[in-house]
Amino acid sequence: MEREHFSRQYDAELKNIREKLLEMGGKVELMINDSLKALVERDSTLADRVIAYDHEINRLEILIDEKCLEVLALRQPAARDLRFITLALKIVTDLERIGDQCRNIGKRVKELNDEPVLKPYIDLPRMATWAGVMVKEALDAFVRGDDQLALKVCRDDSFVDALNEQIQRELLTFMIEDSSTISRSMKINNISKCLERIADHATNVAEMVIFMVNGKDIRHTEV
Repeated sequence: MEREHFSRQYDAELKNIREKLLEMGGKVELMINDSLKALVERDSTLADRVIAYDHEINRLEILIDEKCLEVLALRQPAARDLRFITLALKIVTDLERIGDQCRNIGKRVKELNDEPVLKPYIDLPRMATWAGVMVKEALDAFVRGDDQLALKVCRDDSFVDALNEQIQRELLTFMIEDSSTISRSMKINNISKCLERIADHATNVAEMVIFMVNGKDIRHTEV
Protein backbone atom coordinates (compact mmCIF):
# COMPACT_ATOMS: atom_id res chain seq x y z
CA MET A 1 0.00 0.00 0.00
CA GLU A 2 2.82 2.39 0.87
CA ARG A 3 4.54 1.67 -2.44
CA GLU A 4 1.28 2.28 -4.32
CA HIS A 5 0.81 5.59 -2.51
CA PHE A 6 4.39 6.60 -3.40
CA SER A 7 3.78 5.72 -7.05
CA ARG A 8 0.56 7.73 -7.24
CA GLN A 9 2.18 10.73 -5.60
CA TYR A 10 5.19 10.53 -7.91
CA ASP A 11 2.95 10.34 -10.99
CA ALA A 12 1.00 13.35 -9.72
CA GLU A 13 4.22 15.33 -9.33
CA LEU A 14 5.31 14.58 -12.92
CA LYS A 15 1.82 15.45 -14.17
CA ASN A 16 1.94 18.75 -12.30
CA ILE A 17 5.24 19.66 -13.98
CA ARG A 18 3.74 18.88 -17.40
CA GLU A 19 0.69 21.00 -16.63
CA LYS A 20 2.77 23.94 -15.42
CA LEU A 21 4.94 23.76 -18.53
CA LEU A 22 1.84 23.83 -20.73
CA GLU A 23 0.45 26.72 -18.71
CA MET A 24 3.68 28.64 -19.20
CA GLY A 25 3.67 27.78 -22.89
CA GLY A 26 0.10 28.99 -23.27
CA LYS A 27 1.00 32.27 -21.63
CA VAL A 28 3.97 32.92 -23.93
CA GLU A 29 1.77 32.07 -26.94
CA LEU A 30 -0.66 34.74 -25.72
CA MET A 31 2.21 37.20 -25.32
CA ILE A 32 3.33 36.56 -28.91
CA ASN A 33 -0.18 37.14 -30.25
CA ASP A 34 -0.86 40.19 -28.10
CA SER A 35 2.47 41.85 -28.86
CA LEU A 36 1.77 41.75 -32.61
CA LYS A 37 -1.86 42.73 -32.11
CA ALA A 38 -0.60 45.77 -30.20
CA LEU A 39 1.64 46.60 -33.17
CA VAL A 40 -0.97 46.19 -35.90
CA GLU A 41 -3.71 47.98 -33.94
CA ARG A 42 -1.31 50.57 -32.48
CA ASP A 43 -2.52 49.67 -29.00
CA SER A 44 0.04 50.88 -26.45
CA THR A 45 -2.14 49.78 -23.53
CA LEU A 46 -2.00 46.21 -24.79
CA ALA A 47 1.76 46.56 -25.29
CA ASP A 48 2.05 47.62 -21.64
CA ARG A 49 0.14 44.49 -20.60
CA VAL A 50 2.55 42.31 -22.61
CA ILE A 51 5.53 43.96 -20.94
CA ALA A 52 4.01 43.53 -17.47
CA TYR A 53 3.04 39.90 -18.16
CA ASP A 54 6.70 38.94 -18.35
CA HIS A 55 6.69 38.90 -14.54
CA GLU A 56 4.17 36.05 -14.62
CA ILE A 57 6.45 34.08 -16.97
CA ASN A 58 9.37 34.63 -14.61
CA ARG A 59 7.25 33.44 -11.67
CA LEU A 60 6.35 30.23 -13.49
CA GLU A 61 9.99 29.63 -14.42
CA ILE A 62 10.99 29.72 -10.75
CA LEU A 63 8.04 27.52 -9.73
CA ILE A 64 8.75 24.84 -12.33
CA ASP A 65 12.47 24.88 -11.56
CA GLU A 66 11.70 24.31 -7.89
CA LYS A 67 9.31 21.43 -8.63
CA CYS A 68 11.81 19.73 -10.95
CA LEU A 69 14.66 20.04 -8.44
CA GLU A 70 12.41 18.72 -5.68
CA VAL A 71 11.56 15.62 -7.73
CA LEU A 72 15.23 15.06 -8.56
CA ALA A 73 16.24 15.34 -4.91
CA LEU A 74 13.43 13.33 -3.30
CA ARG A 75 12.42 10.79 -5.97
CA GLN A 76 15.73 10.14 -7.70
CA PRO A 77 14.06 9.41 -11.07
CA ALA A 78 15.77 7.12 -13.57
CA ALA A 79 15.74 6.47 -17.33
CA ARG A 80 12.90 8.24 -19.18
CA ASP A 81 11.63 10.15 -16.13
CA LEU A 82 15.12 11.50 -15.51
CA ARG A 83 15.37 12.71 -19.12
CA PHE A 84 11.92 14.29 -18.78
CA ILE A 85 12.88 16.24 -15.65
CA THR A 86 16.28 17.39 -16.91
CA LEU A 87 14.80 18.50 -20.23
CA ALA A 88 11.95 20.27 -18.47
CA LEU A 89 14.58 22.34 -16.67
CA LYS A 90 16.05 23.34 -20.04
CA ILE A 91 12.71 23.92 -21.74
CA VAL A 92 11.52 26.29 -19.03
CA THR A 93 14.58 28.44 -19.75
CA ASP A 94 13.66 28.67 -23.44
CA LEU A 95 10.09 29.62 -22.53
CA GLU A 96 11.32 32.34 -20.19
CA ARG A 97 13.49 33.75 -22.97
CA ILE A 98 10.50 33.76 -25.32
CA GLY A 99 8.75 35.88 -22.71
CA ASP A 100 11.74 38.24 -22.73
CA GLN A 101 11.51 38.57 -26.52
CA CYS A 102 7.80 39.39 -26.27
CA ARG A 103 8.55 42.03 -23.65
CA ASN A 104 11.13 43.53 -26.02
CA ILE A 105 8.56 43.56 -28.84
CA GLY A 106 6.13 45.36 -26.53
CA LYS A 107 8.71 48.07 -25.85
CA ARG A 108 9.41 48.60 -29.56
CA VAL A 109 5.67 48.68 -30.29
CA LYS A 110 5.18 51.52 -27.81
CA GLU A 111 7.95 53.49 -29.49
CA LEU A 112 6.55 52.85 -32.97
CA ASN A 113 3.07 53.89 -31.88
CA ASP A 114 4.41 57.39 -31.19
CA GLU A 115 5.53 57.73 -34.83
CA PRO A 116 3.75 57.64 -38.21
CA VAL A 117 3.19 54.18 -39.69
CA LEU A 118 6.05 53.24 -42.00
CA LYS A 119 4.15 50.57 -43.96
CA PRO A 120 1.30 48.11 -43.55
CA TYR A 121 2.32 45.19 -41.37
CA ILE A 122 1.96 41.98 -43.38
CA ASP A 123 5.02 39.78 -42.91
CA LEU A 124 5.48 40.46 -39.19
CA PRO A 125 2.04 39.02 -38.28
CA ARG A 126 2.83 36.03 -40.50
CA MET A 127 6.10 35.53 -38.63
CA ALA A 128 4.28 35.80 -35.30
CA THR A 129 1.71 33.22 -36.38
CA TRP A 130 4.42 30.77 -37.48
CA ALA A 131 6.42 31.32 -34.29
CA GLY A 132 3.36 30.88 -32.08
CA VAL A 133 2.42 27.62 -33.78
CA MET A 134 6.01 26.38 -33.44
CA VAL A 135 5.96 27.06 -29.69
CA LYS A 136 2.64 25.25 -29.27
CA GLU A 137 3.67 22.25 -31.36
CA ALA A 138 7.05 21.97 -29.64
CA LEU A 139 5.34 21.77 -26.25
CA ASP A 140 2.71 19.33 -27.56
CA ALA A 141 5.54 17.15 -28.86
CA PHE A 142 7.25 17.31 -25.46
CA VAL A 143 4.17 16.28 -23.50
CA ARG A 144 3.20 13.53 -25.97
CA GLY A 145 6.74 12.33 -26.64
CA ASP A 146 6.14 12.88 -30.36
CA ASP A 147 9.47 13.09 -32.17
CA GLN A 148 7.80 13.46 -35.60
CA LEU A 149 5.94 16.59 -34.53
CA ALA A 150 9.17 17.88 -33.01
CA LEU A 151 10.95 17.27 -36.32
CA LYS A 152 8.23 19.29 -38.10
CA VAL A 153 8.90 22.21 -35.75
CA CYS A 154 12.61 22.09 -36.58
CA ARG A 155 11.85 22.20 -40.29
CA ASP A 156 9.32 25.02 -39.93
CA ASP A 157 12.06 27.28 -38.57
CA SER A 158 13.28 27.83 -42.14
CA PHE A 159 10.02 29.63 -43.02
CA VAL A 160 10.48 32.11 -40.18
CA ASP A 161 14.12 32.64 -41.17
CA ALA A 162 13.05 33.35 -44.76
CA LEU A 163 10.45 35.91 -43.65
CA ASN A 164 13.01 37.59 -41.42
CA GLU A 165 15.47 37.90 -44.29
CA GLN A 166 12.74 39.30 -46.55
CA ILE A 167 11.84 41.94 -43.96
CA GLN A 168 15.51 42.88 -43.52
CA ARG A 169 15.91 43.46 -47.26
CA GLU A 170 12.75 45.54 -47.44
CA LEU A 171 13.74 47.69 -44.48
CA LEU A 172 17.20 48.25 -45.94
CA THR A 173 15.58 49.58 -49.10
CA PHE A 174 13.46 51.98 -47.05
CA MET A 175 16.49 53.31 -45.18
CA ILE A 176 18.59 53.76 -48.33
CA GLU A 177 15.84 55.59 -50.18
CA ASP A 178 14.70 57.80 -47.28
CA SER A 179 16.88 58.51 -44.24
CA SER A 180 13.83 59.71 -42.27
CA THR A 181 12.67 56.08 -42.06
CA ILE A 182 15.82 54.82 -40.34
CA SER A 183 14.52 55.07 -36.77
CA ARG A 184 11.24 53.29 -37.53
CA SER A 185 12.97 50.72 -39.73
CA MET A 186 15.43 49.82 -36.98
CA LYS A 187 12.58 49.26 -34.51
CA ILE A 188 10.69 47.07 -36.96
CA ASN A 189 13.94 45.25 -37.64
CA ASN A 190 14.28 44.60 -33.91
CA ILE A 191 10.76 43.14 -33.75
CA SER A 192 11.53 40.85 -36.69
CA LYS A 193 14.69 39.61 -34.98
CA CYS A 194 12.76 38.99 -31.75
CA LEU A 195 10.26 36.81 -33.64
CA GLU A 196 13.11 34.95 -35.33
CA ARG A 197 14.65 34.26 -31.92
CA ILE A 198 11.29 33.03 -30.59
CA ALA A 199 11.21 30.49 -33.42
CA ASP A 200 14.79 29.49 -32.53
CA HIS A 201 13.75 28.83 -28.93
CA ALA A 202 10.84 26.69 -30.15
CA THR A 203 13.34 24.77 -32.28
CA ASN A 204 15.55 24.27 -29.23
CA VAL A 205 12.61 22.69 -27.41
CA ALA A 206 11.84 20.46 -30.40
CA GLU A 207 15.45 19.29 -30.64
CA MET A 208 15.38 18.36 -26.95
CA VAL A 209 12.16 16.38 -27.48
CA ILE A 210 13.82 14.36 -30.22
CA PHE A 211 16.72 13.61 -27.88
CA MET A 212 14.30 12.66 -25.09
CA VAL A 213 12.35 10.27 -27.32
CA ASN A 214 15.09 8.47 -29.25
CA GLY A 215 18.38 9.65 -27.77
CA LYS A 216 19.44 11.33 -31.03
CA ASP A 217 21.11 14.74 -30.80
CA ILE A 218 20.25 16.68 -33.96
CA ARG A 219 21.60 20.06 -32.87
CA HIS A 220 23.75 21.77 -35.50
CA THR A 221 22.63 19.27 -38.15
CA GLU A 222 20.38 19.54 -41.20
CA VAL A 223 16.89 18.10 -40.66
